[in-house]
Amino acid sequence: MNDKRQDKVTITEVAKRAGVSTATAGRALGGYGYSRKEIKARVKQAAEELGYRPNLLARGLITGKTKTIGVVAGDIQSPFYASILRGVADVTRAAGFGILLTNSDERIELELEAVQLLREKQIDGLIIAPSDLSDSAHLQAAILDGCPVVLIDRAIRNLAADAVCVDNREASRDCVARLTAAGHRRIGLVAELERWNGGNVADFLAAVASGRVDSSTLFPSWQRLYGYIDALRDAGIPVDPDLIGRVGLYSGEGARKETQRLLDLPNRPTALFSADGLMSAAAMGIITSLDLQIPRDLSLICFDDLDWMSFLKPGIAAVVQPLTEMGEAAARLVLSRIDGNEGPNQRLALRPRFAERGSIAAPPSL
Repeated sequence: MNDKRQDKVTITEVAKRAGVSTATAGRALGGYGYSRKEIKARVKQAAEELGYRPNLLARGLITGKTKTIGVVAGDIQSPFYASILRGVADVTRAAGFGILLTNSDERIELELEAVQLLREKQIDGLIIAPSDLSDSAHLQAAILDGCPVVLIDRAIRNLAADAVCVDNREASRDCVARLTAAGHRRIGLVAELERWNGGNVADFLAAVASGRVDSSTLFPSWQRLYGYIDALRDAGIPVDPDLIGRVGLYSGEGARKETQRLLDLPNRPTALFSADGLMSAAAMGIITSLDLQIPRDLSLICFDDLDWMSFLKPGIAAVVQPLTEMGEAAARLVLSRIDGNEGPNQRLALRPRFAERGSIAAPPSL
């Protein structure tokens, strides 16, 4: 016979067992208001004996705190976000907070739904990878309502929120500088470059040349293009728009087509820089299909370090992003705001490291 109790134990039952009022039991278990030590001990013992589990949402209505952080990731299947979430979870757990995770698929309409859902759940703070760097009214509303917001991976201009990003521009500049130092002058770039309100790649190059682009509020792939431009300028090499492979969306098939186009050019690039993990995997597929040998026929550097890059012989040089550290930093920032820190907004740009393997050599004689 199953004698397990099926209904939930209520705070009223705990209070009766402990011999106190319901309000006193609520204060003792909720950690708000004043209760004598002996009363707290008696109430907690009664709760344990009865198997009482607190209703965090109900407690939140009283205290204004639910001890939960909402997280909106761009793609929860991506190893990129998995590593960031690990950092968030480690820090929040240590502080006694839980996380509620949602996914936006990098679509603003899904992001709006996710933020609304999390706010209905009475989260104490929000960590989000924004899918739109101009439409931030929903995040502004959250901040005005007292919900701290921390942005990860990208920042929004004129939003009073902390942000934790990677120094994409400088990391890309360093990558391309390594290629120019090896003697390369025709360096191809394969990048998503999906969203920029200023027009196409030619418009972007013109805007950069005239100093009209604030790289801090660009999407990461555009920041990496900016770093590519910086390095070529530093080396005195003109930027050739034909060598910039704009995929236009986060697509492996699109990346394969752009890589194929670059490597089919009559005067093809002698080196290739891929701007994220998906672009890199697609590019490697085309490089292999063309039977090109790295680095004899083509030097290669990838932004994002994936497992297979160290398994190949030779290994593939890559930018290693501090993803877990990004999550940890974002969690510390949001917890600090929840604790009442009203200091100036912080915008952290973490420095990645470079994994130098065997994929860079002097350009071949074509």
